[in-house]
Amino acid sequence: MQPLRKGTWPGPARWQGLLPAAGLGVAAALALPVLTVAASVLQRTAEEITEFLRLVLPRYVANTLWLLAGVGAGTAVVGVGTAWLVSRYRFPGHRLAEGLLLLPLAVPAYLLAYTYADLLQYSGPVQSALRAWLGWERGYPFPEVRSLGGAVFVLTFVLYPYVYMLARAAFLDQSAGVLEVSRTLGHGAASTFFRVALPLARPGIVAGLTLAGMEVLADFGTVKYFELDTLATGVYLVWFSFGSVVGAGKLAACLMGFVVLLVALERLSRGRRRFDPLPSRGRPAADHLRGFRGFAALGACLLPPALGFGVPGGYLLWMAWWHGDPLWGPAFVRFAQNTFVLAASAAALAVVVATVLAYGLRLSPTPLMRFVARVVSLGYAVPGVVVAVGILVPFGWVDNALDVWARRWLGLSTGLVLSGTAATLVYAYLVRFLAVSLNTVEAGLSRIRPTLEGAARTLGHGPASVLVRVHAPLLRGSVFTAALLVFVDALKELPATLVLRPFNFDTLAVRVYLLASDERLAQASTAGLCIVAVGLLPVLLLNRAVARSREVASQPPSAVPGSTARVDVRSEFA
Repeated sequence: MQPLRKGTWPGPARWQGLLPAAGLGVAAALALPVLTVAASVLQRTAEEITEFLRLVLPRYVANTLWLLAGVGAGTAVVGVGTAWLVSRYRFPGHRLAEGLLLLPLAVPAYLLAYTYADLLQYSGPVQSALRAWLGWERGYPFPEVRSLGGAVFVLTFVLYPYVYMLARAAFLDQSAGVLEVSRTLGHGAASTFFRVALPLARPGIVAGLTLAGMEVLADFGTVKYFELDTLATGVYLVWFSFGSVVGAGKLAACLMGFVVLLVALERLSRGRRRFDPLPSRGRPAADHLRGFRGFAALGACLLPPALGFGVPGGYLLWMAWWHGDPLWGPAFVRFAQNTFVLAASAAALAVVVATVLAYGLRLSPTPLMRFVARVVSLGYAVPGVVVAVGILVPFGWVDNALDVWARRWLGLSTGLVLSGTAATLVYAYLVRFLAVSLNTVEAGLSRIRPTLEGAARTLGHGPASVLVRVHAPLLRGSVFTAALLVFVDALKELPATLVLRPFNFDTLAVRVYLLASDERLAQASTAGLCIVAVGLLPVLLLNRAVARSREVASQPPSAVPGSTARVDVRSEFA
């Protein structure tokens, strides 16, 4: 018997042909919204819509660019600075700070926008307290939170954990020898950071900034509530106010172009430079900060999670305790039930599809299967409002065609068969978040040795039997993590849910949006608090990953064979 190479399976020929065909079918189904939006660029719009787009497009593009630049600079400063402090220095409470810095991931950006707008508005508690204490009257200077600067502030303290996680992993991956050479050449701590550590950590930092930029482009709730005209709000306006499918598609195509531009700029900025890890001589020895410097470092690390999680979470809790949702009871249970059923359905379907695709790529790692994996991963980079428009156009066409046929031949109206159902929402969640599930399951499969498959093959088991009897038990942790991540992402998704939800079918995210839009944040606090509570689950998993990576990083090189520590740290934050 020939030895089984990693990633190959000399099983029945039908598997070798069936898996690529199934993968292509899944890829085509998930790429349909993106292709629909791209095709809308070639279609003609009504004259009044064309004139409207000509007038507003420069403002939409300019605001989107300013928002990207501001949030990019803010997340870079906060994320990289805190990552360097917790990975390079030891100060009182540094381990606590490592975990707390991840907490803003549990809070959707729109919730942060609602709470800070309520806190900082003229009639809010902050300005009211300042007027009472300082005797201020009207006309005193106070920054306007519902502005471009306010949106940059909110999105920065929600999205900096993306940069923090990847930058911290990159700093932990650096060899002690490089930093020691810098010190022997007379460079101080600041010079070593800017000349050595920061350039070596560039791939991780840029990857984090790219993820944060994609989230900025996908954000709808924050910019809509702050009345900031961006491409995301423009798509919603053209769709619902003007009823122009093609016009909304063209704006969605512009928004999708920004996503492609972000990825292309990251690739081009690398050029031909490579960032291979140097042979490690152990981890850099951490410097201890004591006294004022230690408490200053602790304060710098606690301020971002306080602004991104503590303040909004505490304010929501206070309002939910004293006010809360007036529909608390059967009506609120219905909102929660709608949310959990949709999110659970999307999570289960995403896990099944991801497992089949990842296993197919393992059995048949052909260029075609790799292409399929890349195609199905595109949805995560596409904003939810773009996915919604890309789904409504073909689904609406099918509904209209089916209704015309039924009226002509059956004498009845079919109504909205596809675009007006909850199944459309599940499909949108699958398009958006399958990449999260696929990457997690692939990482789990990569840890299973091919020799186990070889042993099962010698016992007469085929690929399907091996997947069920061997891989499934070993993938339980990865599958659970993948399902949890998709569940929470679907739970927080607002723009796609807002556009695609059936009539009189509200979720917790939609409930928060509708109440906050009517300036009833106290009543929206209950649903918002539920979203934050569930969002804490993946953050706890990340905290566990941080603890594991810290244990690996603290081991001497002899205790970590080869590059095991380097791989573990990166895989935990992939």
